[in-house]
Amino acid sequence: MLAYAISDKTNLDFNNLEASIKKIASKASMIVYRDKNNPNYKENSKLFIQTAKKYPFQKILLHADINLSANLKADGIHLTSPQLKDIGYAKEKGLFVVASTHTLKESLLAQEMGADMITLSPIYHSPNKGEPIGLEKLKDVVSSLKIPVIALGGILTPEQIKECESAGAKGFASIRYFL
Repeated sequence: MLAYAISDKTNLDFNNLEASIKKIASKASMIVYRDKNNPNYKENSKLFIQTAKKYPFQKILLHADINLSANLKADGIHLTSPQLKDIGYAKEKGLFVVASTHTLKESLLAQEMGADMITLSPIYHSPNKGEPIGLEKLKDVVSSLKIPVIALGGILTPEQIKECESAGAKGFASIRYFL
């Protein structure tokens, strides 16, 4: 089961970046740097990629900025649901693409546009993310897609990870699980 760490200011300390990434690497097989409102995002992204490459992550991604991801030679990009139309552009840049989705319709569109995998959220209750869609919706999306589906949203325990795996998810993504 793929363990996808979504990093932000709660689990990534740039004053002690090596220790933060080392801690995450002990539990995660893939990582993305996401810090939406940081004015130093570009500079931090460069440091993040350099440091993360010291660890055995399968993929190191940046969030939302396709050109920055390509220029810094990240493995890929995690696109937001409003960015689904940009999947083709990201693929042209040679990036592995993870697309955020919240519905079967978005998931099918992401697959059609060429995404390598999707996150589907929120599976469980997650602060400020609206009503959880639950495991049955996760099963429906998994059975409708050919690309891997990564469960996201409120995943904090090994039991929840097992439930998502039983529903067919190829992995899980979380911020708080990796704290």
